[in-house]
Amino acid sequence: MNLYNALDTNTSLNFSKNFKSSRSSLITPPLIAENSLELILDKVFYKLENLLSLKADIFLKIEGFNLAGSIKIKPAIRMLEVLEEKGEISPKHTHIIESSSGNLGVAVSLACSIKGYHFTCVSDINISSINEQYIKLFGGDLIIVKEQDKNGGFLNNRIALIKQLIKENKNLFWLNQYANHENKNVHYLTTAPAIFESFPEVNYLFIGAGTTGTLMGCAEYIIEHKLKTKVIAVDAFGSVTFDLPSSKRYIPGLGTSRKPELVNKSLIDDIVIVKEEETIKMCRTLLRKKAFLVGGSTGTVLAGIKAYAHKLDMADTIVAISPDLGERYLDTIYNDQWVLERFPNCLESIID
Repeated sequence: MNLYNALDTNTSLNFSKNFKSSRSSLITPPLIAENSLELILDKVFYKLENLLSLKADIFLKIEGFNLAGSIKIKPAIRMLEVLEEKGEISPKHTHIIESSSGNLGVAVSLACSIKGYHFTCVSDINISSINEQYIKLFGGDLIIVKEQDKNGGFLNNRIALIKQLIKENKNLFWLNQYANHENKNVHYLTTAPAIFESFPEVNYLFIGAGTTGTLMGCAEYIIEHKLKTKVIAVDAFGSVTFDLPSSKRYIPGLGTSRKPELVNKSLIDDIVIVKEEETIKMCRTLLRKKAFLVGGSTGTVLAGIKAYAHKLDMADTIVAISPDLGERYLDTIYNDQWVLERFPNCLESIID
């Protein structure tokens, strides 16, 4: 079957006036990849209508269309390949190790499998069982940290364990996504151009803050290209990334219990803090109203837009980055029992 010829050319497509595209530019030959790492779709946007009661068009940049299932495939590949180009790592002599609450662990495990590296992921008890399975299926080893650090999270203890293991094994190489500049450079080179090549003008760009690689890479692009877009960081309540008090968090992805070295507050215009209950409500609302299953980070970002709505009256175009989709959260955010055990009143307050 020829997918190119099978496209329906009779049904009209309706685009926002703000979207720089046409029917002809969307009809392209099939993507033919030579390995799993090449299967990345970087210009997929979902227009959210009648969801947040804003006059602005809200476009959700969907980053989950790759075999790792999240935006983390980009830094995973970039960090490894830059190190390879520098001659600092090789499959024969290097055992890769990294700390991850889930998505980067899956992405690095996939990339290492393709490239021939042995990989160990250091995670914690908040990792979803699905991500745990993916890491192992791609050939990675998994170490689970169970003791919380002083900020109520696990990140400090995960990193402490990695440092200890590196001392014991000279072949271990820590990618260190929290300080590795390629984590942000890849978004400067790919994610940001994909947005601004698609839209003539973006008034606001909402980005979740985890390691802050996506946030910093896009912010640097906007500043260096002298764009007028305002960058709004969205963080989880209880995260210390922006020097706020720490507290226990359950949903992996956004937020940290240790401030990332990459973060630079001077590059962003504003910060929105979202409680995990609001993340769950937004994910469930989007599922009910749009039949769209999004990940926790996406729910947090959209909840951030909702909280910021009173400042968006004059906006025409809003873009938000969706780091992953929802299948990795079926046993957490979309599991009623899991939600009720941690947030007893959350589901009752969701309005259809």
